[in-house]
Amino acid sequence: MCERTGTVNAHERDAVLRAVSSAVLAVTRHLSVREVLQVIVRSARQLLDARYAALGVPDDQGAFEEFVAEGISDEEWEAIGPTPRQHGMLGAMLREGAPVRLADIRKDPRFEWWPRAHPVLKDFIGVPIRDGSEVLGIIFLSNKRTPGGFTQADEQLLTMFAAHAAIALTNARLYERGRELTLIEERTRMARDLHDAVSQKLFSLRLTAQAAAAFMRSDPERAAQEIERVERMAGEALAELRAVIVELRPAELDRHGLVETLRKHVQLLDRLHPVTIGFTFEGDMPGPLPPPTEVAVLRVAQEALHNALRHADPTHIGVRLSHARARLTLEVSDDGTGFDEAGVHGLGLPSMSDRAEAAGGSLAVDSRPHQGTTVRLEVPA
Repeated sequence: MCERTGTVNAHERDAVLRAVSSAVLAVTRHLSVREVLQVIVRSARQLLDARYAALGVPDDQGAFEEFVAEGISDEEWEAIGPTPRQHGMLGAMLREGAPVRLADIRKDPRFEWWPRAHPVLKDFIGVPIRDGSEVLGIIFLSNKRTPGGFTQADEQLLTMFAAHAAIALTNARLYERGRELTLIEERTRMARDLHDAVSQKLFSLRLTAQAAAAFMRSDPERAAQEIERVERMAGEALAELRAVIVELRPAELDRHGLVETLRKHVQLLDRLHPVTIGFTFEGDMPGPLPPPTEVAVLRVAQEALHNALRHADPTHIGVRLSHARARLTLEVSDDGTGFDEAGVHGLGLPSMSDRAEAAGGSLAVDSRPHQGTTVRLEVPA
């Protein structure tokens, strides 16, 4: 690339095509819209050799439906605070729908401010992601590693990349919408099956219980037999109900993927409880996971968090998800009261172990009285 010619050569076009190919393949790997956006941002950052890159998809309330970034750690994001709104340069780019390339964003009159913990941005380049006349989002980069800032050729590259990224984003949305419709149909079928199976069982339970009550005085032995039938039928109804519930896949997993669903769940609990609850993800983003694996990891995390909040009286709970060497590891640790594992029954431990085993993984619980608890789940990824 060079400012003098301001043109894009064949090698640079190939780089764009490779980067776009990654985003398109992300759709074919059945990743969520957010994960596709993450691939786009990562590819753009590498393409233009920038330190920071971000992509925002606006909503109708003056904020962003999705906002992803590269070059900022989870800890820095937490210090920065909430997702930005459509103000300053971001709002101007959405309104104007035109590329922006600046030597120093801080000197532009459209720049307003950034949070105290936000990294300092200087040289800046951003372009809209368009689908015809509609602006789907904006992609922008800052602090080019190569001296001299962003060039005219960089702007051409990013504009070309954004045009193709629009296709990947549109396809990801269509694919996700198709999955949601399929999920709705499947849930409707399962609800019908649940209604038919459990309603019949409950009706039979009611009749049998009435018969037991009728025989209680006149024929106690017959009443005892009817009560045994009630117990057996209740167990069958519970087993059928559990079987259906296990099949249900949380809609959030289809919309956001496992990592972001866990992050959002932890953030919600952190707002609702006085306990400090944090989430970190380490390693490369995992590829497409079997649905039972995603559900197992999410449910074990939710169960472990519920146990800690309800029983452990902690001041801090940490949720860590990591991906390395084809293994996905979940750890939920608290600094609460802990317990003696040998003397504990319940707390959902058998259920969590069953989920781990069903996903081909293993579950370990490390706890001691007054020394906190760590729940560790490992599954193939």
